[in-house]
Amino acid sequence: MAEIIQKDGTWTFDGDSVRIVPGRDKAVGLLRQTLGEVVVPLCALAGVSYEPGRKAGRLRLRLRDGADPLLQVTGGRLPEASDPYRLTVESARAGVAEYFVDEVRNALLLDQVDPGPADSYLLPGPAVPITVGAGDGTVAFDGDRVALDWNWTTEEAKRSGGPREFRIRDVRSVEWAPSKGLTNGWLRFTLAGTTAAAPAPKYDPHAVELSGFKKDPLMALVAAAVAVRMPHPAAAPSEGTHDVLLRRLRELGELHRAGILTAEEFTTAKAAILGRF
Repeated sequence: MAEIIQKDGTWTFDGDSVRIVPGRDKAVGLLRQTLGEVVVPLCALAGVSYEPGRKAGRLRLRLRDGADPLLQVTGGRLPEASDPYRLTVESARAGVAEYFVDEVRNALLLDQVDPGPADSYLLPGPAVPITVGAGDGTVAFDGDRVALDWNWTTEEAKRSGGPREFRIRDVRSVEWAPSKGLTNGWLRFTLAGTTAAAPAPKYDPHAVELSGFKKDPLMALVAAAVAVRMPHPAAAPSEGTHDVLLRRLRELGELHRAGILTAEEFTTAKAAILGRF
């Protein structure tokens, strides 16, 4: 077993997984504190490295693309203080960090772990229920239903529509983006059946606009909790997905209009597909 204990957190490797516990140092971001302990199975790892520095070094885990829903929705845009897979290491503990790296690398080689993209999530994502208030609203997710509510900073046109609630089965995509410079960030849900271009987050009733404050990264946890319960983006589409079924309905309609299918055949096939939604 390999273990390294720092103010920034504690990492432990038992041969099968890396257990990450965030520290209580002021440099530890709110997202890491809220997320808490993370257990990364060996099969989710693509690599590990230690980067020495004059005052402190950095120990980093590199996960396989698509293995973690949090990394999937944030796309490498998390601030360093919020990154759970980075550990600041005091220079005096560089030798321990290098030993940790060697142990993980040896296990990856022995187990012949494929470092390539994963076609399913290998980490469970943040625990639910989860509620986060930031920017112009509050989002609550219980594992099935998403509820959006607004606050006094919300644009009147958006707030006047009242709170929103929808089920995860109706969510086509979830997107998180941080604030950058003068551009605000957002947490946006796109619902199935939406065809029009989404309005700016400030006016979008299915989005929370983020203004660059301390709690903004916590919305990424909500996005990850939702994403892990949706079809994986790299998974092969199944015949049971809504998008596939809708496409099949359109094809049937075209065949009927072209006279290839009779009205009776079209009705029968349509009923069979609708029954699978």
